[in-house]
Amino acid sequence: MRQYPDLFTEAGIAKQDVQQKIKTTFETMFFDPTHRIYYESGLDMGYMLDTGNNDARSEGMSYGMMMAMQMDRQDIFDRLWLFSKTYMHQASGPFEGYFAWSVKTDGTKNSQGPAPDGEEYFALALFFASARWGDGKAPFDYSVQARDILHHCVHQHEIVDGGQPMWEPSNYLIKFIPQSPYSDPSYHLPHFYEIFAERANAADHEFWKKAAKASRDYIAISCHPITGMAPEYAEFDGAPRFMFNKKQQFYSDAYRVAMNIGLDAAWYGKTAALSAAVDRLQSWFYTNTNLGDYDSYMLDGTPVDLPAMHPTAIIATNAAGSLAANGPHRLDWVRDFWKTPLRVGHRRYYDNCLYLFCLLMLAGEYKIY
Repeated sequence: MRQYPDLFTEAGIAKQDVQQKIKTTFETMFFDPTHRIYYESGLDMGYMLDTGNNDARSEGMSYGMMMAMQMDRQDIFDRLWLFSKTYMHQASGPFEGYFAWSVKTDGTKNSQGPAPDGEEYFALALFFASARWGDGKAPFDYSVQARDILHHCVHQHEIVDGGQPMWEPSNYLIKFIPQSPYSDPSYHLPHFYEIFAERANAADHEFWKKAAKASRDYIAISCHPITGMAPEYAEFDGAPRFMFNKKQQFYSDAYRVAMNIGLDAAWYGKTAALSAAVDRLQSWFYTNTNLGDYDSYMLDGTPVDLPAMHPTAIIATNAAGSLAANGPHRLDWVRDFWKTPLRVGHRRYYDNCLYLFCLLMLAGEYKIY
């Protein structure tokens, strides 16, 4: 039986307290009238609300499905999946088989284009649901749906007129959007690709094995050699790319990189270069900032005159990086995260999604099914 590291226990926190915190966090995010981000829609659907933008995103919908699967809530999972399949899934055009990245809460599309982080989370959540609960009738034939998503992600340019794949065929790297010749380091989930290499269509198994290696290498070269910070967006050679008139480079998306490195280590073992990047990141923040009092930053740590939009997310993801870390602050971050409450207010969606994921990871409860 696979064993998952439990850093809360290593940090001296009682197991029963951790289990209660996981339960309370999930219930707050999904059911608390004031702080929830999950809402039911009609008789059989539901959505995850981005409270800062008042929409539902493929990112949040797929996150919610993964949360529901890990918490053994098939009822919530199916509601989220049916909403996604009904309102976000594209049945025709160059984005056929992909999911619109943003819709209104009534399902009206705000954008036709997809965001690849949604597709990869959808696919893995569906594979896990198939393993945990079994496949049902379409669209709840989870593994069939997952393989279809990944087939489009890899072969869109071959099967859809005018379509572009979500992974660049020449280097196996995930793109920021299908038509972009650059990437987003936080989209890189080599631990997902290891599973895709076993469960996607057989013809693509080798592709996903290569994608896992390429992404580990890519994350390592994109992280700054002093601060460990990853850029919000980056070229295929790892060099930072400025986007959307932002002056800062270490911003909201980039916070997830430490979390992703941590889960990769928990599932498939540590990678030396990635562990070193987390060590640098944890040390830089511990030395140069006060807990929760963060700016936006250039990759070299120069603060930008703009407060971090998601400070709770930084604490959570830096702590989750401890699953890969070897440095002196690995358990300090775990204890600091333990003391950090869920975020409240209209920006709570992103912080709290990452909060629950990191809580599960550090407890050894974010599992492969």
